[in-house]
Amino acid sequence: MTAPLPISDREAEKTKILNRLRRLEGQIRGIQKMVEEEKGCVEVMTLYASAKSALEATGDVILETYVEQCQARGEKPADLVRLLKLAR
Repeated sequence: MTAPLPISDREAEKTKILNRLRRLEGQIRGIQKMVEEEKGCVEVMTLYASAKSALEATGDVILETYVEQCQARGEKPADLVRLLKLAR
């Protein structure tokens, strides 16, 4: 069984995830503004593709972090399978 992350490591992971989410929020607002300003399709879709990729990467980090935390708490494999299904 994996030992629980020390509080400082958990806080670092939390900060990392929150920073990624804030960047994503900025990208989404950027897309909204571009649509409002009727920017070109290529510009909008380029930012959309970037945001989509960033969201998927952030999801991977969140999943990895929470799976580790679930294992450290001794949650049952069925709980982890449920978590993985939710992530899909």
